[in-house]
Amino acid sequence: MFSFCTDPTTLEGLQWLSCYLTTGKHMSMYWAVGTVLLLLAITAPTALAFGFVGASAARSQIAPLRWIGKTYIAIVRSIPDIAFFLFFVIALDQAFEYIRHRVKCPDWTEPVRQGNDFVVCAAAKLPLGNAPQWVHETYGFFLAVLTFAIVFGAFAANVLFGAMRAVPKGQLETAEAYGMSRRQTFWRVLVPQMWVYALPGLSNLWMVLIKATPLLFLLGVEDIVYWAREMGGQKAPQFTDYPHPDWRMWYFLALLIFYLCFTKVSELVLDRIMARLTHGQATAAGEAQRKAAA
Repeated sequence: MFSFCTDPTTLEGLQWLSCYLTTGKHMSMYWAVGTVLLLLAITAPTALAFGFVGASAARSQIAPLRWIGKTYIAIVRSIPDIAFFLFFVIALDQAFEYIRHRVKCPDWTEPVRQGNDFVVCAAAKLPLGNAPQWVHETYGFFLAVLTFAIVFGAFAANVLFGAMRAVPKGQLETAEAYGMSRRQTFWRVLVPQMWVYALPGLSNLWMVLIKATPLLFLLGVEDIVYWAREMGGQKAPQFTDYPHPDWRMWYFLALLIFYLCFTKVSELVLDRIMARLTHGQATAAGEAQRKAAA
């Protein structure tokens, strides 16, 4: 990046370090930070949407919907995250390819399952073999987002289901007494009230989601943990223009500081949201605010 970086063998001190930290691989590592932040920005609202649908289904008066909602919550919450991530990405990928295979290759006569192999026609592969690299990376990122959303959506559904049940029944009965329909009571009374009870659990879930981002490596996405391990390992002169001893400790220390700062900022933002939601509410937090203002 810098003009004096043309000959690394003549550099030392801060000049060597500045050139080392601006190599192409380091730029990929910096981009990986953006990948993690983008994953969180997309996954959080998507998982919340999955959770809201799951919680609404779990409390539905229609038995099949209730069974589906409670089964979704129970199954995903009961399976270790790492096992679910390793299984579900493969299952999703094969499901998408199978659907495309049925549509694009209706004349295919061979079985799709051939022993341990999953074989579909070339036109059904996702992404296509001749697709550019960015398409492969985008597809992998899409699978990662969907997997994260489904897994953490189940936890969010459990939190929201409990929050819905925590809303005082007297408020719901009062709304119905004033002539509101069940749907109006749900959207105008239950949903606005439940966020006060749900936010502490959702806050913890957000922290867990942040800590789970290194699982991206298992899904084939080159995240910051992957690059920290790769860049921090001992580099010999025959492999790089910037040889160095084993620096993984320093790279992972930088990741530790990054995650600590990120979670601290998250805590401050969530505290402000909680204070805003509980203002004037008949909850323990709302009562604490009234006493502090008195």
